Amino acid sequence: MGNCHTVGPNEALVVSGGCCGSDGKTYVVGGWSWAWWLITDIQRITLEIMTLQPKCEDVETAEGVAITVTGVAQVKVMVDNELLGYACEQFLGKSVIEIKSVILQTLEGHLRSILGTLTVEQIYQDRDRFAALVREVAAPDVGRMGIEILSFTIKDVYDKVEYLSSLGKSQTAAVQRDADIGVAEAERDAGIREADCKKEMMDVKFQADTKMADSKRGLEMQKAAFNQEVNTKKAEAQLAYELQAAKEQQKIRLEEIEIEVVQRKKQITIEEKEIDRTEKELIATVKRPAEAEAYKMQQLAEGQKMKKVLTAQAEAEKIRRIGEAEAGSIEAIGKAEVMAMGQLLLIVTTSKGSTLF
Repeated sequence: MGNCHTVGPNEALVVSGGCCGSDGKTYVVGGWSWAWWLITDIQRITLEIMTLQPKCEDVETAEGVAITVTGVAQVKVMVDNELLGYACEQFLGKSVIEIKSVILQTLEGHLRSILGTLTVEQIYQDRDRFAALVREVAAPDVGRMGIEILSFTIKDVYDKVEYLSSLGKSQTAAVQRDADIGVAEAERDAGIREADCKKEMMDVKFQADTKMADSKRGLEMQKAAFNQEVNTKKAEAQLAYELQAAKEQQKIRLEEIEIEVVQRKKQITIEEKEIDRTEKELIATVKRPAEAEAYKMQQLAEGQKMKKVLTAQAEAEKIRRIGEAEAGSIEAIGKAEVMAMGQLLLIVTTSKGSTLF
């Protein structure tokens, strides 16, 4: 039987042994592994970044000056299987403090050896180069232990004999001297430059005045030419205006004549219309009434004649109808008398028959 072991991303699981008697090792980073009871060995090694502070006290430089140097390094175990195996060979079963102690001693040894090959000025003035040199020399040794140097920086450099202080003072004095020389040279250059600028300013001013005078003269000439052109255009415009006015007056007169002609034609047309109207009025007031009166007399005569004819026809029709009515009346009376005689005979006959019975 066995159980399952899990490990986070900042820790490696080292599994050795197995059910078939294998003595190989398996490395698990950020995962899990199955372990058999009694026959499988499970160990862990940290993969977290470790911060070290190497310090070398009173180490003599190439000039024999004893200085103290402190630094800060960031290291971690590499996760490549081969390099992780190197780290496990060196540090498996050790605590983080023990691992840091081994790496710290290695870095301090390299730092101490490098300090003996450099001068104080080299160490103090170019710390980045010094730190890069330490990292470059120490990287192969710690790499064989499966450790990677992520960063290494120099934190502080100092001594107990005030060598750095005097070095700083001499450098400060040199810097001050250079600064004074630079100020003097700058003032000299500034004076020369100021004189050059004044000369350039006067040249520019003279050129500007000359250009201004030229521009003013050119402006006056342009104004004169413009006024001449304006007067010419005005005269041309006035002449063109008068000519156009004469043309317009001529057009207006022609149009007036055309209007008079049209009015005369209209007057003639009106007179012709008046003559026609007078003639029609004469016809209506004299000729038409006479014709109407003759037509009236003719119609009255024909009416009297027709009246007499119709009256005679009506009288004859009356007499005919009266005769027809009298004849019909006499015939009806006769038929009624006949029927009365027949009914009377029937009654008499009936009375006699009933008497016999």
